[in-house]
Amino acid sequence: MTEEGEVLARLAAVAPEHREEALFILPPGLRMRLMQDWGSWAHAGQVAPLGDWRVWLIRAGRGFGKTRAGAEWVAAYARENAKARIALVGDTAGEVRKIMIEGASGLIAVAGATDKIEWRASAGEVTFGSGAKAYVYSANAPEALRGPEHHIAWCDELAKWRYGDAAWDNLMLGLRIGDRPRALVTTTPRPTMLMRRVMALPDCIETRGGTRDNPYLPTSFVRDMEARYGGSRLGRQELDGELIEDIEAALWTRDLIERQRVARAPELVRVVIGVDPPATADGDACGIVAVALGRDGHGYVVADASVRGLGPEGWARAVADCAATWEADRVVAEVNQGGDMVESVLRAADAGMPVTKVRAARGKVARAEPVAALYAAGRMFHAGAFRALEDELAGLAVGGGYQGPGRSPDRADALVWAATFLMLGGRTGEVGLRVV
Repeated sequence: MTEEGEVLARLAAVAPEHREEALFILPPGLRMRLMQDWGSWAHAGQVAPLGDWRVWLIRAGRGFGKTRAGAEWVAAYARENAKARIALVGDTAGEVRKIMIEGASGLIAVAGATDKIEWRASAGEVTFGSGAKAYVYSANAPEALRGPEHHIAWCDELAKWRYGDAAWDNLMLGLRIGDRPRALVTTTPRPTMLMRRVMALPDCIETRGGTRDNPYLPTSFVRDMEARYGGSRLGRQELDGELIEDIEAALWTRDLIERQRVARAPELVRVVIGVDPPATADGDACGIVAVALGRDGHGYVVADASVRGLGPEGWARAVADCAATWEADRVVAEVNQGGDMVESVLRAADAGMPVTKVRAARGKVARAEPVAALYAAGRMFHAGAFRALEDELAGLAVGGGYQGPGRSPDRADALVWAATFLMLGGRTGEVGLRVV
């Protein structure tokens, strides 16, 4: 093993928040060689993919290392291609300068002492040691991209581009020098039309990742971000790099769910567990959702204890455990498919379990509409984040049936049973729930 390899192996065992400090204990020459050896430091998501691609899209959360990956990719190309013309495109010219060039992970920082870079801010031009040149462009001035030709382009935070379509089209039409003109897009995702266009390109290769995928981030930072935003729409977008979209005519929009989210429920008056049993053990999940009535008169989703892949005894035990944990006053179980068997297995799991059997008289969306109306009226809240449940809620559409993950919205159905019984108990017949 080389000296560099041995040191890298030892550094890998050091906690992420202390690696930079450990690195600067090394002799200056060795430290510089290690810092310039990007291949040794890069994690898998920062390495350019193989194959014949035209667009490489890094769609990832904050702290993933997107900017460093972009700067290293551009710098490597410039070193090997002395006549290269490179486009650097951001939402504004100021952001290109502040992040892509002068930032902590930008081109100047990546160049270090070995790759001399001349940065002429007044001209918006970077000249590399090899003679290659990179030019600053703002997506807010798309006409500036009409005409110039480039070998490669680095596009940062595409999802923020306000005039994205025009800027992208002009850039791609001018990306035509050399044998393999290519573009790298580094962005935290948002559901914009341009994001969808780029993701759908046949010659686009996508790298996805989240904040936690960067091994060099301080663990305390990752832990704090997860505690603050984990599971919320903002966290899934900004930390996990997920593209969160609303379907047309959704009963629960993502904004509605976020609006009705609280950190914790107030004092609870009553708790009802909704159960949507699976038809088969190896098929759909058994939806198990706890909904509570707060002292303030509002409803709160407090737990999603749904399970998958269990037989009747297994999911009945999960229901009993959830009921015991939350000291539930009632378990409301749908019996459309299992009939009396559902009650029997629940009683077997806990003989004292207070079970009410209900039968669906209307379709899933029709049953869910009055519960969605409770959210819209500010009467139902989520006490915390319930990612799988919320994805199912967001997949229910007026007139469009279910368009979410999985074959059936089992968790959403369980929530509807519980919320209907708890919050709409006097109107069960109107919403398609019949007590049997």
